[in-house]
Amino acid sequence: MTSDFTQLENFGHSLKSPSYVIQPHTAEDIHQAFRYARKAGLTVAARGGGRSYNDAALNGGGIILDSSVMNRILKWDKVKGRVVCEPGVTLQQLWQRVLPDGWWPPVVSGTMFTTLGGCLAANIHGKNNFRMGPIGEHVLEFTAMLPSGARVLCSPSRNADLFHSMIGGFGLLGIFLSITLQMKKMQSGLLEVHAWPTRTLKDQLTSLEQGAPRFDYIVGWLDTVTIGHGQIHAANYLHSGQDPEPQKTMQLSYQNLPSRLFGVFPKSLLHYFMTPFMTNIGVWGINTAKYVASLRSHTFRQPHAAFHFLLDYVPFWEQSYGRAGLIQYQSFLPKETALAAWTEMLALAKARGLPAYLGVTKRHRPDKFLLTHALDGFSLALDFKVTDSNRSRLSALLQEFDRIVLNAGGRFYFAKNSETTKATAQKFYGKQTLSKFLKLKKRCDPQRILQSDLYRRVFAE
Repeated sequence: MTSDFTQLENFGHSLKSPSYVIQPHTAEDIHQAFRYARKAGLTVAARGGGRSYNDAALNGGGIILDSSVMNRILKWDKVKGRVVCEPGVTLQQLWQRVLPDGWWPPVVSGTMFTTLGGCLAANIHGKNNFRMGPIGEHVLEFTAMLPSGARVLCSPSRNADLFHSMIGGFGLLGIFLSITLQMKKMQSGLLEVHAWPTRTLKDQLTSLEQGAPRFDYIVGWLDTVTIGHGQIHAANYLHSGQDPEPQKTMQLSYQNLPSRLFGVFPKSLLHYFMTPFMTNIGVWGINTAKYVASLRSHTFRQPHAAFHFLLDYVPFWEQSYGRAGLIQYQSFLPKETALAAWTEMLALAKARGLPAYLGVTKRHRPDKFLLTHALDGFSLALDFKVTDSNRSRLSALLQEFDRIVLNAGGRFYFAKNSETTKATAQKFYGKQTLSKFLKLKKRCDPQRILQSDLYRRVFAE
């Protein structure tokens, strides 16, 4: 077995970690990697599309299992809408396979380049979490390999404890080999989207709560520089008869995001032109212009891919934040405390001269997974630019954010937050949850072979 010693980064380019990278093609390759790790005294972490904003897919000095080449769709039942995939299959591969047959993934992230293994490991949520829950609720079963080489088959009724802890367990208990998912039936390749402005944070949270029961999806953009201005996008599926050309709108040619701006300028170059505007003043100007443009409420129809995958509109957009990258901080707060806590946090960031450059809000509901980040409330994701001069101040600010969130009964999401400490994790997960997870860790991985930078930062005993 060969491996390359490579410097890897998180998606935000704010964290770097050198590792031995191995690309397994089969389950036996994964087993062989585990045997090699034990012999060499190394740890192993899984990595899919590398789209995590934190250190979940980094393993400094250890082995990274890059599952991206295990990317076959093994079975597709277009009558029942059930699909069996290897862990390296991306959401792009998935939706492009199922949509022409009238189906869509029930939960997707903001980018189509995440892998299903990574989606399960983080138990991703979408703009419909309040209605559909996380992706784990649509997994019929999966097979995984433990570090011993043993294979386990898990479903909500078989090995249910492993099912509810491997999903959302960030690859720390086993490596996914195959995943069986239930798709959602579609009658059109279009969504009916309603957009309206919000003038304050309170207005936005009220729109999310009151709008959620009326829509299939709802999400908010929040201007965190001015603090409060924003816009809501809510969408509903089109039902039978509402789309005069459903066969046309469900074709891939109708859905694909264009690679050129106005049909001329390559979008892959846009991030170079965005970089000069990634300053407090520049983002203030962009946000103000965006808010003014959003003041007129309107309704329109939009392809599924265009509505869901906003992060893919501008390739390499994250590079516009500069050499030191960005940190995304996402907190989940009960609906009773969200307004006060986020008002305090955003004011603190502005007072410190460290405003977030992007804010995204969603509506959520609880789920049954062990390491869940969900609750009955809202989430707010904030993007912060990192520089050599502000890194320590930004880290201190986010530690203060953690304190505010904990005091408000909130939770965190470890596909995003990179500054959260072990002590904070112990407080929001609770001793009982962490004890259960660590017992499962001892049972599945007694030699602690599966580790990552995230594991050592947050979970290691």
